[in-house]
Amino acid sequence: MSESHMSIPHLFTCPISLDLFKDPVTLCTGQTYDRSSIEKWLAAGNLTCPITMQKLHDPSMVPNHTLRHLIDEWLHMGDQFDPEYLAKIDSLTALKRNLESHDVTLENKLKTLEEIRVLSEVSSSRNSCLTQLRFLPLLLQLVFGKVKATLSEAEDYLKFVDVALSCALRLLPLGEMECLNMLKEESKLASFLDLFEHGTDTVKISLCLLIEAISSSSETKELSAMLGKTNDLLHKVVLLVRDGSEAGIKALSALSSLQSNRENLVREGAIDGLITYIMSAEKGENNLAPIAMATLEKLLGLETAKEELINNPNGIHAIVRMVFRVSDHEGSENALSSLMILCYDSLQAREEAIDAGILTQLLLLLQSQCNGRTKTKARMLLKLLRSKWDEDSKNV
Repeated sequence: MSESHMSIPHLFTCPISLDLFKDPVTLCTGQTYDRSSIEKWLAAGNLTCPITMQKLHDPSMVPNHTLRHLIDEWLHMGDQFDPEYLAKIDSLTALKRNLESHDVTLENKLKTLEEIRVLSEVSSSRNSCLTQLRFLPLLLQLVFGKVKATLSEAEDYLKFVDVALSCALRLLPLGEMECLNMLKEESKLASFLDLFEHGTDTVKISLCLLIEAISSSSETKELSAMLGKTNDLLHKVVLLVRDGSEAGIKALSALSSLQSNRENLVREGAIDGLITYIMSAEKGENNLAPIAMATLEKLLGLETAKEELINNPNGIHAIVRMVFRVSDHEGSENALSSLMILCYDSLQAREEAIDAGILTQLLLLLQSQCNGRTKTKARMLLKLLRSKWDEDSKNV
C-alpha cells in the first residue's frame, strides 16, 4: 500500500526531515535519524545529536534494522497492520519523548519512569518493544549523563536514578550490551563512581549488578578492564562484600574473571573481604559462599593472594569449613583446589588446615553423595598432606 494513502506513525518519521524513514540509523546517543538527513547535518559541521544536543563522542551510525523491519511490515500490510501493536509502540514513544525532553521536570520524568517500570514488570512483550525503541541507552544516559537536580530535588533525583537503573537491568538481558561502553567516557565513569559513593543501598546494588553484566560480556571487555584499574571502585565493592552484600559478591566475582583485574582486586583487600563473607556464611547469613569460594580460588593464582590468605587468621579455617557442608556440596571442589594450592608450598597452611579439622572434613566428604570429581580431589589432597607430613617429619 502506498505511504501517501496512510497516516505515517510518528515513530516512522525522521526527526530532521519529518518524512518516512528510508534508511534509519542510530547514533551513540540512542537517537535514530534517516541516514541522508543526519549525514547532511554532520557535513554542515555539526558535532552534536540534533535532538539531545549532546556532543557525539562517536560519530558512527548503526543501521536500525528493527525499525526498518517494522516500517516494511507497515507498508506491506497496510490496514492489516496490528493497530494494537502500533498503539503500544506509539504510547512507548510518547513516554520516551517525555524522558528526552529538556522541558519536562524531574518530578514528571520520575512519574514516566515509574510507568515504564510497571510496564517492564508485567509484560515481556513490552520489554521487547522498549528494547526496539532503544530505551536502554537512553536510561543509561539519563543516569550517568548527570540529570541536573536542585537541592530541593535531591531526593527525587536519587529515586529517579534508582528506578532508571531498575528498568535498565530488566532490559539488559535482551541485548544492547555495547551501549554500556558509554561508561568509558571520563564524565560518565565519574558519575558512576559518584553514585557508588553517595547513592542509596538499592542504587549500589544495581550498580554492582551492572558491573556483573559488564564483566560477563565480550562486548564490554575493555570497560571491565577500565573498572579493574579504578582502585576506588574496587575498594568500595570489597567493602560491600565484607558487609555481606550478595550483589557485591556477584560484582567481585565477575571482575575477577578478567586476569588483568586480579592483582588490583587483591591489593584492594579482596582476599580479606571474601574470607569475611565466607565466615559469616557459616552462621547462615549468606548463601553465595560457593561463588565467594570460586572467586577466591581464581585469585589464588597470584603469590600476593596466597600471602594475604595465609596471613589472615581466619583464612585457612574458612576454606576448610567449605570442604564439607551438611546443607550442600557447592564450593567443595573449589575449596579443595584452593587448599592444594596453599598446602603444597606452605607448612603453616598445612598445620593450620590440620588444626582446623581438614582430615575429618575430607573423610566426611568421601562418605557423602558428592560427585566423583570432588572425591578424586579429596583423595589427592589427603595424599598431598600425607606425603608432605612425611617430608616435614624427616626435616624435624
